[in-house]
Amino acid sequence: MQVIIQQTAVIRPNKPPFDHDHVLSLSHIDTDRNLHVTLRYLRVYAPNHHQQQTDPYHLITTALSATLLHYYPFAGTLLRCHSDGRLELHCHVDDGVPVVSASVNSDLSLVDYLDSEIDDKLVEQLVPELDPNSDPIRPITLQVTRFGCGGFVLGASVHHAICDGLGATLFFNAMAELARGAGGITVKPVWDRTTLLGPRNPVRVQYPIHEYLSLDKDFYPYLGSGKRVVKGCFNVKEEWLDRFKGFLLEKSGLKFTTFEALGAFIWRARTKAYGVRGDEKVTFAYSINIRKLITPPLPDGYWGNGCVPMYVHLPASELVNQPIWKAIELIKKSKFNATDEYVRSFIDFQELHYSQGISAGPRVSGFTDWRHLGHSTMDFGWGGPIAVVPLSRHLLGSTEPCFFLPGKEGMIRVLVHLEEDLMGTFREEMDNLRNHENGFQAAL
Repeated sequence: MQVIIQQTAVIRPNKPPFDHDHVLSLSHIDTDRNLHVTLRYLRVYAPNHHQQQTDPYHLITTALSATLLHYYPFAGTLLRCHSDGRLELHCHVDDGVPVVSASVNSDLSLVDYLDSEIDDKLVEQLVPELDPNSDPIRPITLQVTRFGCGGFVLGASVHHAICDGLGATLFFNAMAELARGAGGITVKPVWDRTTLLGPRNPVRVQYPIHEYLSLDKDFYPYLGSGKRVVKGCFNVKEEWLDRFKGFLLEKSGLKFTTFEALGAFIWRARTKAYGVRGDEKVTFAYSINIRKLITPPLPDGYWGNGCVPMYVHLPASELVNQPIWKAIELIKKSKFNATDEYVRSFIDFQELHYSQGISAGPRVSGFTDWRHLGHSTMDFGWGGPIAVVPLSRHLLGSTEPCFFLPGKEGMIRVLVHLEEDLMGTFREEMDNLRNHENGFQAAL
């Protein structure tokens, strides 16, 4: 199955949003070194007979041009500031966003609408690859690939420093609104990043952030081991998780969310698959939304990074040998650390120690939940996407992230990255979710 690139066009705002070159500062959450990565993902749109004669590339680029009037920073370039090495956004008159037009002379149904494990060679051709360490850096590049059946795939490569998943959702929802014929966008974007999420004066780290983060300017979390890493897709039935959570309640007396229970299960399965030495520290990392958490809350249109990382550290022996509900309880308790003071101290810690290299260390397992990002609302006229496929391997200081994705009815789709020779062992651990009582007992 061959992807044919037809053209790459630079799409500019349909009217000039400004008349002079200028520089926009990012927040200290935006410039966290762990966010110096690109988020690459696909949204898959099934054929729509009512839109059969409509060219999705033309429709999406026209909507993009109108949306950039409001979100013009996406057309800028990210450069490192000479004084401290942080990224800042340079906006120039006539800047635009590159959009690739491509085609595949086959039906999406032949690859199960990208909703199962398929050849990486295909999906990697459906979204441009950007170097997050280039200078300057494009904040976003898009690709529209039309398939022979009339369906299409919208691929996006977004630099994490300019926004998180929720911020990107605001942008794509605005595009979708305009593509469907709306006269304007519902939520007006807000930039103002250094005022809303800048360091305090004077800076002060009152929350013990150093318990979770270390300083090592020579450590780079995304180097990896050099071994081949592969993706594993698991369709987890919600009924399995309901039984698992019921079993945990019976044994521990505690109620857990799906993210907590399934995340800990995968964290332990991965640690066991790697055979991590018992006294070695392993880390569960995830992001928590701070938009309504801080005082005052961020405005609805704030589209920068509005999440902070949370961490749970454990010696591998405790994670593997203790009842699993103890690890799940630590994940649950970690959520209560997310306070206004935690956020402000995290920002001030970045201000004080950025040049020293801030890291959560090695053996980080990054988890992110994409089930509630509002993908279904991104309807350009064909209906919402029928599948969402993340391609990024670098997240939260982890080279092997785990994504929880919306699945078919009654299912959660779990995408796990793991070294190739360990995937078989990991699958055996995951089978314990399906094996009900015996499997749960093994987990406890």
